[in-house]
Amino acid sequence: MQLDVSTLPALALGCGILGTGGGGATDIGLLACLQAVQDFGPVPVVDLDDLPDDGLLMPCGGIGAPTVSLEKIESGYEGTRLREMVERLHGTPVVAFMAGEIGGSNGLIPAVWAARAGVPVVDADGMGRAFPEIPQVTMEVAGISPNPAVMTDERGNVVVFRAVDGHWMERMERAAAVEFGGMSWSSEYQLTVVEAKAGAVVRGSISLGMRLGNAVLQAEHDPVEALVQELRAALLIVGKVMDVDRRTTGGFVRGSATIEGLGADAGRTLRLEIQNENLIALEHERVLATVPDLISVLDTESAAAISTERLRYGQRVSVIAFPCDPIWRSARGLELAGPRAFGYDVDYVPVEELHARA
Repeated sequence: MQLDVSTLPALALGCGILGTGGGGATDIGLLACLQAVQDFGPVPVVDLDDLPDDGLLMPCGGIGAPTVSLEKIESGYEGTRLREMVERLHGTPVVAFMAGEIGGSNGLIPAVWAARAGVPVVDADGMGRAFPEIPQVTMEVAGISPNPAVMTDERGNVVVFRAVDGHWMERMERAAAVEFGGMSWSSEYQLTVVEAKAGAVVRGSISLGMRLGNAVLQAEHDPVEALVQELRAALLIVGKVMDVDRRTTGGFVRGSATIEGLGADAGRTLRLEIQNENLIALEHERVLATVPDLISVLDTESAAAISTERLRYGQRVSVIAFPCDPIWRSARGLELAGPRAFGYDVDYVPVEELHARA
């Protein structure tokens, strides 16, 4: 498998769906990818089993507020600087780039850098979706150290961080991202292939993104229904965006969106709580879905995902929810990325159980 002009559009659609509203707008990442493969050639996608066990993987992506990323785009050289510093710090070459999160533009940007560097991307990521904070990755769940972390911006500044834990890494890098203008690019939690194969990453995430994108592109009639069937997702509501409360603060997009039902859902109201990603879906006080399960807002006609920074009044949308990777349902996973990690005093119930009760 390789990423080129024929496969990237499907991957971009899939990354948008898996992004749960975050990770950055995929149209910008897609344009950057298309330019990169045009300039440097297709990017091979490799399985972990195709790489040497002692090979070094470099998780990478953007850190900051998605609203800022709409205007403050990368130069294209960020990955080169990250790779050079990571190799210097580890004393060994990087054998493949890996998306820190498959969601949104962050699922695409590693391919831009891999094309320029002439290295593959691995068919895996550190979330199986998008999350807003640095330690909310499967590598943290598996006990991989976040050190050393390397951050850069489009100007060429490079900072190396060493933190006592993932929480402090988040605090330090978020502060630097704000100083860089609200958006920057980084690599943390570098790991060996054998560590990744031991369960520290979500495998097959690029393949999943492409499968979801193709399900939408190849749908004969209703692409939302095709996607629901592909994911075995719960369709939470079909309606119209009536209100968006959105603000950019502290390196995050925070707020909420209200959706009023149309057609068969007339009379219903859904509220989404947002921190870069869609975190929880509520109908009055009843929880319909919550992190770490995935909640995506789709254009009702095309099934293209709508990121949180692009939600606006009047959009006709369908909201779906579907299960997260099993690692997030572990005790440590829920501690890092369950509803209480974001300040919601609710118990996590798997979305398929909530849907079965409805």
